[in-house]
Amino acid sequence: MQKQVAFYSSISAAARAVAVAAIGVAFAATAAAQSAAPELAARDWKVPRLADGKPDLQGIWTNKTITPFERPAELADKEFFTREEAEAYVARTLERTNRDNRTDDVNDVLSAYNAFWWDSGTSLLPSMRTSIVVDPPTGRIPPLTPERSAALAAQRAAIEERCKRPGCAVANSGALAPADEPEALDLMTRCISFGTVIPMLPSAYNNNYQIVQTEGMVAINTEMVHQVRRIPTDGKPHLPSHVRQWFGDPRGRWEGDTLVVETTNFKGEFFGRMAAADENLRVVERFTRVGPDVLLYQFTVDDPTAWTAPWSGEIPLTRIDDLLYEYACHEGNRGMENILRAARQEIRAAGER
Repeated sequence: MQKQVAFYSSISAAARAVAVAAIGVAFAATAAAQSAAPELAARDWKVPRLADGKPDLQGIWTNKTITPFERPAELADKEFFTREEAEAYVARTLERTNRDNRTDDVNDVLSAYNAFWWDSGTSLLPSMRTSIVVDPPTGRIPPLTPERSAALAAQRAAIEERCKRPGCAVANSGALAPADEPEALDLMTRCISFGTVIPMLPSAYNNNYQIVQTEGMVAINTEMVHQVRRIPTDGKPHLPSHVRQWFGDPRGRWEGDTLVVETTNFKGEFFGRMAAADENLRVVERFTRVGPDVLLYQFTVDDPTAWTAPWSGEIPLTRIDDLLYEYACHEGNRGMENILRAARQEIRAAGER
């Protein structure tokens, strides 16, 4: 794994102090932006355009933030942090997530990296929202449908029953899972997906994206696992419904200065925050340049057989001058070989194969 040199640092007391101080700057910047006259903003900056007249979204952008994905229960109906709440939350979060402070042997095994390798950010979003989820107004995603909840429970029960026998290992989720066949391993172990593609949600590190545009196509290269999304904008229809892909079938269109991307036809196997979704998932994303170095990213997740209602989120992407580095995860990696070999040896030793 390669990462920018600027990221090679632990979360020290000094860094925490800088992060907390930055909150005051963010509050001041937000207030200034809100008080600025719209006509002044329009005069000072215009959306850059390509030769075909379309907005120029190109560049390398990051969504790194420690803003919670869902609003913490203790914040109840509070949509935005106060300055004092933000300072306390940042200090508490950086202390809790500092891997150099680990003392639990189990966590030492399951979280092998120390703070040197992680880069999940040290600041909240400039808006000071208490969650990335903005709809429902609670800042929390809706509950699963009874049918989907039952199906997932049945899957977990089947795995737990299977893992009463040899041939299982601790998966990336932290739970035991079958490990004797490639297809049984999770998407992360197989280097298919780390769950950071659709929607584009921040993770522990490599929260960077490169956008490239050509006539009739937009490509988004994700630093995490070098996953590339190719989004046609030429008006062609979606693929037939029986054609399924890991990252779905995206189609883009322009609504004024906003790129709208609708993705369907998912294979139905997900990882991370989207693990509960199924093949009926539909994601609509909106990309809008709102400043020289800010690309507003909004998304809506609609999966009527998984969640009881659609839900939406919002993250301003910030332009960075760094390069995108290859994350050299690949299917057939040595880790997967060793996992399979160990599980099969365990099964043979137990006389079950």
